[in-house]
Amino acid sequence: MAVLTTGNGAAPSAEEPPDTGARHQLTAVTGLAALSLDAMASVAYGPEAIVLVLAAAGGYGLGFTLPVTLAIAGLLGVLVASYRQVIAAFPDGGGSYAVAKAHLGRRTSLVAAGSLVLDYVLNVAVAVTAGVAALTSAFPGLYGDRLWICLGVLALITAVNLRGIVDSARAFIVPTAVFVGAILVLIVVGLFRDAPVSTEASAGHASVLADNATTVGALLLLKAFASGCSALTGVEAIANAVPSFRAPAARRAMRAEVALGALLGVMLIGLSVLISRFGLQPVEGVTVLAQLADASLGHNAAFYVVQFATMVLLALSANTSFGGLPVLLKLLARDNYVPHVFGLKADRQVHRHGVVWLAAVSAALLVFSGGDTNTLVPLFAIGVFVGFTIAQTGMVLHWKATRQWDKVLLNGLGALLTGVSAVVVTAAKFHDGAWLIVIALPLLVALFEAVHRAYGRIGDRLGVGRVPEPPHREHSLVLVPVSSLTRLTSEALTAAVSLGDEVRAVTVAHPDPEDRAATEALERDWALWNPGVPLVRLPSERRSLGRPITAYVRELAAACPDTRVTVLIPEAEPERLLQRLLQNQRGAVVAHAVRRDTDAAICRLRFRLGK
Repeated sequence: MAVLTTGNGAAPSAEEPPDTGARHQLTAVTGLAALSLDAMASVAYGPEAIVLVLAAAGGYGLGFTLPVTLAIAGLLGVLVASYRQVIAAFPDGGGSYAVAKAHLGRRTSLVAAGSLVLDYVLNVAVAVTAGVAALTSAFPGLYGDRLWICLGVLALITAVNLRGIVDSARAFIVPTAVFVGAILVLIVVGLFRDAPVSTEASAGHASVLADNATTVGALLLLKAFASGCSALTGVEAIANAVPSFRAPAARRAMRAEVALGALLGVMLIGLSVLISRFGLQPVEGVTVLAQLADASLGHNAAFYVVQFATMVLLALSANTSFGGLPVLLKLLARDNYVPHVFGLKADRQVHRHGVVWLAAVSAALLVFSGGDTNTLVPLFAIGVFVGFTIAQTGMVLHWKATRQWDKVLLNGLGALLTGVSAVVVTAAKFHDGAWLIVIALPLLVALFEAVHRAYGRIGDRLGVGRVPEPPHREHSLVLVPVSSLTRLTSEALTAAVSLGDEVRAVTVAHPDPEDRAATEALERDWALWNPGVPLVRLPSERRSLGRPITAYVRELAAACPDTRVTVLIPEAEPERLLQRLLQNQRGAVVAHAVRRDTDAAICRLRFRLGK
């Protein structure tokens, strides 16, 4: 059945219900819980990424942890200010895709969209594996079952999101609040300590600090900056999902964006201050955050609260992708770059097709990686830097058109910093698997283009945007395949004579003696019944059901080109599912053959068999 697109090229959302009210939309607080988990959880690995790079320069290199973090916090401020303006300028969501589409052209917008899609998918896989890794570190006996645990966590998050983004936000408010509260308490308590209260967590673990390395070059600092920028992933998610917020959506989304930037900045700077204050050195097998919790709070119940909260939030940070990607896919569907089915909503305002697709691809990544975080991390964060750079560049042109030069300078600096970070991260991680992203991004853009061309061809054939010819009446002929006289046959003929000017019943006759006898019996019974509809015998030398009918339809179309032929296929539908599995599926066989080989309309009459 053809689907007529609307004036802007998008398919009408036949499944999309009218707005059911604000209860299915986000507030600033629930939006922060639903869309910022990725960014919040990044404080667990952002400072560690900086420390691990600077450790190559020994203890002297670790002294640059705070300056590098301050540079990242400055970039965070630029990004938050920029995306706050993106929200105001593009309240329909889409983030860097919407900015690029408006200011940088179609192809660049597709690069932005592709980078966001890759980042969202990888974020789910990385978040789930990182959370499960924290669990298996506490309970080593579960290590062998980590893949199944990852898939179970993914299934849980998917199920929550299929109930609606508001329900997912409510479910994740408590874990988010516990994590943020634990980190802030850790920082405040640590600032009042002159030395670590405990080093039990790192005792007995080998240091990864390089020996006799005292020089810190610009390249090392740049690499540390780029690695630490992984803490900025997720900053764009709120701008991508503005339509999910309660009215006034843009204002609430901007508040959530500012709150996210403030919390993330405070946590990043605070943790880096404690790293310098305690002279922390990275060790094998223990995270930097665990060492900080040990040094600040002691090796007690508070230490395990921080670890458990980190584990939970890392696993749940995949929810950011479930909030942002379906909205992005909806915009791409509206612009004919992905199948229109991604633009449909369920009754809880859920883009369920986008949610299910994201879960399926993420599950495939988890199986591919075996649930191992290190296999996926080299692929992570490159896409988000590309999106950052494109969004910042687009906003430069946006402000340039209105001659707001201070904002041009701000976004230009952000574009330069994120662009350099994208290049450095790609180069540094190229041999560790980042080459897959370099290949996957152009392929994804090519796929968008292919879908767009396909919709263009369909639109041309359908005459989208042109006034069609007025409808006119044609002679209609309805064919009804039958094999016996039953109540189903009567119901089918009743429907057929209601639909068409002329009705013919057709039965396929095989040469086997048994089948020939059955056909002759049917013809005798038909003559006695005399329904006022002729019965046409279609001989077939082979044990085929669909081909004789399609051959007859083609003969009719050739003989009477002005006749509209409809094949009405009657099918009994038992009440119980098990009884449906016992059916012979003859109707499906005929429908497939007619659809494949003819232009006839197909009508499948479902006759429900009640109690």
